[in-house]
Amino acid sequence: MPVISVQKNLDELTITFVADFGAPLTRLWNAYADPRQLERFWGPPTYPATFIRHDVAVGGRSIYRMTGPTGNQHYGCWLWTSLEAPRSFAIVDWFADETGAPNTDLPAMHARFQFDATDTGSRLTTVSLCDTLEQLEQLLLMGVLEGTCEAMSQIDSVLADLAAFASDRAVEAQILSDTQVRVARVIRGSADQVWRAHNDADLMKRWLLGPDGWTMPVCEIAANVGDSYRYEWAPEDGGEGFGFTGELLESEAPHRAVTTEAMIGMDYPSTLNELTLTPVEGGTLLSLVIIYASAEIRDAALATGMTDGMETSYERLEQMLDEAAPV
Repeated sequence: MPVISVQKNLDELTITFVADFGAPLTRLWNAYADPRQLERFWGPPTYPATFIRHDVAVGGRSIYRMTGPTGNQHYGCWLWTSLEAPRSFAIVDWFADETGAPNTDLPAMHARFQFDATDTGSRLTTVSLCDTLEQLEQLLLMGVLEGTCEAMSQIDSVLADLAAFASDRAVEAQILSDTQVRVARVIRGSADQVWRAHNDADLMKRWLLGPDGWTMPVCEIAANVGDSYRYEWAPEDGGEGFGFTGELLESEAPHRAVTTEAMIGMDYPSTLNELTLTPVEGGTLLSLVIIYASAEIRDAALATGMTDGMETSYERLEQMLDEAAPV
């Protein structure tokens, strides 16, 4: 049991948890920075979490869903208020709807997570602050102490699972809901490098090619929010190509971009693509949440083998970085 201390202070309106782990500090930090790992322990065992957004940046948001044993769902949202990787971060954590909008009928908490190295591994100290005594008492009645202890008891197994989140793993696709898929991969490069590689047309034409034998003759970048982009690929042998177009809806360099995407010449509904770049041990975690119009369209897209083409492109990008290409 990693939790070694639980304290509630009714005068200061705080709840403090202290937990010790046998893993290094950076490994523990990565478990919170990587949504694939975080969702394996954020909720109690009977209410596992799924993170559908996770911005590890000041001003960013994280939206998660907790699913109960009968299929009942509850949403929460974080607003990131401070970040000093890999030592600490602070958030406002509130109950929410599926969009992340706060549920004002339930209390919010201001929480700070402090990570410290120890002689045997690492220590996590979390301090949660409520605005009023009534809010604190409400959370205690809802079982926040027991639920948090149960959730943190799962962290050790996540920290021990090094292979599942190693930086040399290929692209993986995870179904988050009937319409949402998260594609994730650690790119061996900095967030600035990976961001630039996605926003420089000359660089994109060198790595964003999918399987061998293709070229990218058209690469029109959306430089500013509201701009449109257009990407087209053509086979080297002169056969029929394809392309995508869309609009840049959000851009927060170098960690988040949101775009629409529609296949040129097809009448399929466009997708919404949320790209997040997070510095982690071993490089940058690229997380792409794709929102489709329906489960049928989602499954059809996955059946094309799109992750295989993405993996080939990311391998090509890493080779550019290894060769010290100007990215």
